[in-house]
Amino acid sequence: MVTMFVAITDRHWFDLLAAGPPDEVNFWRPSGANAFHAVTPGELFLFKLHSPDDFIVGGGIFSHSSNVPLSIAWDAFGIKNGAVSLEEMRGRIAHYRRDTLALDPRQDPVIGCRILAQPFFWPPSAWIPAPKSFAKAIVQGKKYGTEASEGRDLWDAVAMRLDSLPVSSGAGVQAERFGSPRLVQPRLGQGAFRLTVTDAYERRCAVSGERTLPILDAAHIKSYHAGGEHDLSNGLLLRTDIHRLFDLGYVTVSEDDRFEVSHRLKADFDNGKHYYDLHGTPVRAPRRGYSPPAAGSLAWHREHRFLG
Repeated sequence: MVTMFVAITDRHWFDLLAAGPPDEVNFWRPSGANAFHAVTPGELFLFKLHSPDDFIVGGGIFSHSSNVPLSIAWDAFGIKNGAVSLEEMRGRIAHYRRDTLALDPRQDPVIGCRILAQPFFWPPSAWIPAPKSFAKAIVQGKKYGTEASEGRDLWDAVAMRLDSLPVSSGAGVQAERFGSPRLVQPRLGQGAFRLTVTDAYERRCAVSGERTLPILDAAHIKSYHAGGEHDLSNGLLLRTDIHRLFDLGYVTVSEDDRFEVSHRLKADFDNGKHYYDLHGTPVRAPRRGYSPPAAGSLAWHREHRFLG
């Protein structure tokens, strides 16, 4: 059995993103007070427009959820938030919250992020009428399971469209029509990678333990330009300065998972005491249930980036 979540969105968000489908989107909520557990990674998250447009118009593969400050969400996703600017997104948060204080640029309201990989946006001719059980009083969304006839009909309707529409409308998502509904492994984009790594390491630098969220970075162990993927096993959460030194090869992770600092740091800059004080510190693993750094990626960094 696979669970799908049908969530309500506005036409502006949909139209902006449908004009140039990105590799991922942030389906955000104006309040970040609650955790989201309606579906698990790999299940379908579908979009339904506000009434009177009671149609399911697209969706994506649910990847991760997180509650983060607006500034972090904008930095991670930009226009993939469904807004053309930070100011526009701030205005929409204030509108939905009915809180003019959120318009103050000195405020950084926490919002709920539901990150979707491989999003798809259908033309009006392919829109699916909302299930009869989707009451007009629903304000956020509703779950449907494929073990029930209504949920299975919805799954098959989605699968038919993903199978017949152009790739740009389905973003490469495949769903087996009339077969056994199954989870789809989401391909993380840059924004999903950042938030997934951040939460996996419990918002603490894996080396220093720093908890100040704006200065924590999701670092690729094997660089993306060298073929490294946006995958948790290729990530570490590092304080911004340590991340920079990691990318430059002045620090690495040893074979026994300890922080290692190159002699070149002092040789090149006649400095670095703070980092040498951290030399030999055990590098924290992500929390239980999340993939640890891949040994192959760490070996690549030692062999191809570390200055020795």
